[in-house]
Amino acid sequence: MKLDGEPSRTALMAAAARAAHLIVDDSPPIFADTLAYALLGDRAEELVNYHRAHGTHPVLSGARAAAVVRSRYTEDRLAAAARRGIGQYVILGAGLDSYAYRPGRAPQVRVFEVDHPDTQKWKRQVLGEEGLAIPDTVTFVPFDFEAGSPLDRLVHHGFDPARPAFVSWLGVTMYLSREAIGHTLAVIGGLAPGTELVADSMLPEELRDEAGQVYVQAVMPVSAEGGEPWLTFLGPEDMSSLLAEHGLEVVEHARQREAVDAPLWTRTDALRPSALSLLTHARVHP
Repeated sequence: MKLDGEPSRTALMAAAARAAHLIVDDSPPIFADTLAYALLGDRAEELVNYHRAHGTHPVLSGARAAAVVRSRYTEDRLAAAARRGIGQYVILGAGLDSYAYRPGRAPQVRVFEVDHPDTQKWKRQVLGEEGLAIPDTVTFVPFDFEAGSPLDRLVHHGFDPARPAFVSWLGVTMYLSREAIGHTLAVIGGLAPGTELVADSMLPEELRDEAGQVYVQAVMPVSAEGGEPWLTFLGPEDMSSLLAEHGLEVVEHARQREAVDAPLWTRTDALRPSALSLLTHARVHP
């Protein structure tokens, strides 16, 4: 995908959804990404204003729910992994993820942000403009996911494949072929025993509820027109099979409703859980 010096559309939309959650939705927040707005740079007002003006629209509220639930789920499990001694965090398709720059991150964890060079250039520029220092524990790993395996690039930038890592892979699998997903899972499955993965996938049509189907019917054609077609949909059985094929075992599958604590869904705003996507927590076999 040609980016022309800007982040991918996916990275911008996800960050806008996380930023808008703290502006449009009521308390309690599902996930407080206090830097998402800043990382949108000069696109912030344009993108967040869609949510301000039409925040109750099922597509926009659905986008916010998906973005904040997957971030909350992932970072809760990352925190638990860090307490168990995992000291490397690989973010595949990092986009405008802000974990490494927010207060409260695990200071002992080294973060490897893997993404397209254009997205990383934008992000580093905005971090500088906002006066946000890049911690010494953060490493940018430029990589084009159409070019093969990221492992060599990770190792070149200081990643230790002999030590367990925590890997997140969010908002990506639907844009890849099943074969390409398998290639990346093979890399992760070959990492040190104890390595953990959180990935998400879009559910196939037969597993979606009405809200999930409305979202897909509205967003999928727009995404395709923008050069980012959705290629792969994976339910729990499909994902379990792919993971097992590449040396990973499932810890749990979670849809939006069960991915966060139940009281967070007692809300007075437009956010509702839907059967749209699946979160999977897995680990490399001992």
